[in-house]
Amino acid sequence: MYNPLLDTFITVTDCGSFTKAAEQLYISTTAIMKQMNTLEKNLDLKLFDRTPSGIHLTPAGEVIYQDAKFMIDYSKKSISSAKAAMHTHDTTFCVGTSLLNPAKPFMDLWYHINKDFPDYKLHLVPFEDDHEGILSEIKKLGIKFDFLIGVCDSRTWLSMCKFLPLGKYKKMIAVSREHRLASKKLIHIEDLYGETLMMVPRGDSDTNDMIRNDLEKNHPKIRIEDTPQNYDLTVFNRCAETDRVLLMTECWQEVHPGLVSIPVDWDYNIPYGLLYSKDAPEDVLDFVEAAKIISLK
Repeated sequence: MYNPLLDTFITVTDCGSFTKAAEQLYISTTAIMKQMNTLEKNLDLKLFDRTPSGIHLTPAGEVIYQDAKFMIDYSKKSISSAKAAMHTHDTTFCVGTSLLNPAKPFMDLWYHINKDFPDYKLHLVPFEDDHEGILSEIKKLGIKFDFLIGVCDSRTWLSMCKFLPLGKYKKMIAVSREHRLASKKLIHIEDLYGETLMMVPRGDSDTNDMIRNDLEKNHPKIRIEDTPQNYDLTVFNRCAETDRVLLMTECWQEVHPGLVSIPVDWDYNIPYGLLYSKDAPEDVLDFVEAAKIISLK
């Protein structure tokens, strides 16, 4: 990182002559003089007064001499720190975390698996839940994140990454605290007759398509309103600010303080698990295999 001619400069200064410095560095005096001439030219400074009795530092040379050792030492420490950081990166799993895709399930999994990765640490990388931006975040698997964890039944998501199912979340509903259903501990599906249910449009999720088909066929008194394809906070806000009912998963019960989450007596659920790059490195694949064993127990 620093100019290596500074090493020669320090030796020349300490020796007090080009000849003695040449003997110490096992190169010719001419080579020493050429190096110092080059250094002075590069710095646009006169570093030495050359006299018959020897060489002496100029005031500018004195400043460079005082700082050169610090610069060399600082450079070596910087390179050492950089190498350590590179090693740390090699032994760190980066896990994305957001409001709707929190890293807590990954942490629960990690405590079962970390003994198999004794040199590894976790680094949580926050990202925003945005129904337009989430796809760009998934594309960064293998670059920005090693893993994301969350609900995944999206054909679009699964076309961009690999997915290891770890379990299923129950589908629930959420309503504003002023809603007529807010005081109920359990919702019967008939309680939703006459209500407007917010859910993602048809076409990207087998689970949500199945739910929509069932509701439209067997419970036509429930009106359905499309949300954006991927939920974000605006969807929860709309539910909190209207009389709408929101179809949601049990892991989102604390997302919005203005909403009440209530279980429903149906058998709807959706898978969640690990998302990782299609070109994942070996250590990520090793973690996935370990997670797979845990999920089967």
